Amino acid sequence: MSVQGETREKSRINIREPKHYKVIMHNDDFTPMEFVVEILIYIFRKDLLEAERLMMMVHESGRAAVGTYSYDIAVTKVREALEMAKKEGFPFRMTVEEA
Repeated sequence: MSVQGETREKSRINIREPKHYKVIMHNDDFTPMEFVVEILIYIFRKDLLEAERLMMMVHESGRAAVGTYSYDIAVTKVREALEMAKKEGFPFRMTVEEA
């Protein structure tokens, strides 16, 4: 039931999915393959088979996307991986790109 003179306001709420970002691993000639597999298992939660497959993609192609996440999660995972590499003295490189 409407009251005479009542004004109704329609509000539209636009809800957007947050953007997704790919984590890209880059190949180098110094970081051991075993270390890359360890990063993929420990930080990116890949099983051994998937970790080895991704590591070979990085090795053969020069780079590979190893996961897609929200920006904060992608950056956090990259930071954790690079800290582990730095502790081991590896020049491991990863980047984040918009998906």
